[in-house]
Amino acid sequence: MATQTGTRPAASRWRDTAAADRALSAMLGDARSRAALSSPDHTRLWNALEDASIGGKRFRPALVRAAHDTFDGTEHEAVAQVGAAIELLHTAFVIQDDVIDGDDIRRGRPNVSGTFRTWAREHGADQDAAAELAFTAGILAGDLAMATALRAIATCGVPPAVTNGLLDLFDTALQITTAGELTDVRLSLGLEPASTDASLAMAEHKTSAYSFCLPLQAGALLAGAGPDIVQECDVVGRHLGVAFQLADDLLGVFGNPDLTRKSTTCDLRTSKQTPLLSHARSTDEWDEIDSHLGRDLGDAELAEVRRLLTRNGSREFVTGLMHEHLRLAHAHITALGLPTELSSIITDSLTLLDDSEAA
Repeated sequence: MATQTGTRPAASRWRDTAAADRALSAMLGDARSRAALSSPDHTRLWNALEDASIGGKRFRPALVRAAHDTFDGTEHEAVAQVGAAIELLHTAFVIQDDVIDGDDIRRGRPNVSGTFRTWAREHGADQDAAAELAFTAGILAGDLAMATALRAIATCGVPPAVTNGLLDLFDTALQITTAGELTDVRLSLGLEPASTDASLAMAEHKTSAYSFCLPLQAGALLAGAGPDIVQECDVVGRHLGVAFQLADDLLGVFGNPDLTRKSTTCDLRTSKQTPLLSHARSTDEWDEIDSHLGRDLGDAELAEVRRLLTRNGSREFVTGLMHEHLRLAHAHITALGLPTELSSIITDSLTLLDDSEAA
């Protein structure tokens, strides 16, 4: 049974996700084999889903392992499978988020929707028909990924009480993230201004619950940690998750797309009510910034928005908030004995910022 303060694992060991990668590959390979017995369309869908799972930092499986090892757990095979399941849940959310945002590219290559749109056009479909297939494939692939992730949790081989606890954590994360995504889209409609507090709450719901709270709590639970420690892992996860989302919001406007392989205009085009834009709404530069939202921007227009968001203090405000949440997370990380290097998941991404237009 875990003690209140864990034994911090070696700095590099918790980052090793090779076992989780093998578990993810195995579950996707098994699903693809079964799909081959159904139809070519089904196989094509699983191939696109598997391709969508490639890449990424794999920090979610690493967080599961970090918590499990800190609290002297011995369920190493289950840790790998649960980490793979959470990574597949992330893939599901990414696929469906791209559908919501109308994006066909992810990490510099066609995503599930983009793959099926291209296939349809190459086979003679018109633009509207190709769009319908792309939308359908994205929704179905997300559903399949989520169902496969749940199955992996349910069959991870730990005692029933632990499995039930994991499923409860999984369900909670799924419910909170779904609510956050829906709120994000609703606020993007512009029917009401989003306060900074509302934007932060949305960031916590969209990202913290499944990307940080779930893996840390799952790892602690697999190690046999008590309810108090599992709850403390939730607190760590919430602070890390908000910091991560704030960093992602900065990258979504100020990032170097050659390094991030993500759009720096999507958040502006879809009028995402991020804390960056919520703060900007209260500044004198808002009318100029607002005139650039809701449409595709050229390089010169993006440079102007970046300049305005820097001059009005919004970039500095979000950066300060991010570091405050990192500070709070670090205090709880230290108390629990978790690896202090966990914050590097967020700080490493800041090297991808493009400062050429910040002045």
